Amino acid sequence: MVSDTLEQRIYELVRSHDGIYLFKKKELTPSTDLDSDLRLEDDEALALMDDFFTTFNVDRGNFSITTYYPPEPPLKHLLNPFRKNDIPQVPDFTIGMLIESARAGRWLYG
Repeated sequence: MVSDTLEQRIYELVRSHDGIYLFKKKELTPSTDLDSDLRLEDDEALALMDDFFTTFNVDRGNFSITTYYPPEPPLKHLLNPFRKNDIPQVPDFTIGMLIESARAGRWLYG
């Protein structure tokens, strides 16, 4: 099945950016989150996405890594006891999003 092949290729691409495991590889599913489950840093996720857009010929559209990895607040804001530090809410960033966007030929989110 074509979609199974596409999904498998995306899993392989993600795994190639996920590092080396000494014991058991993490199971990848469409709901696997690149940030919270795989713990990819923003530069690692950006490298993955650059490879994804090129390898699968997906139009980037309005994709921005800062949507999923907002910038850290300045240190002076973190150390100020009188400043309320709001934790930014970021959207999910899952393998399923890559699969659906690859099928569509363009980034569908953001």
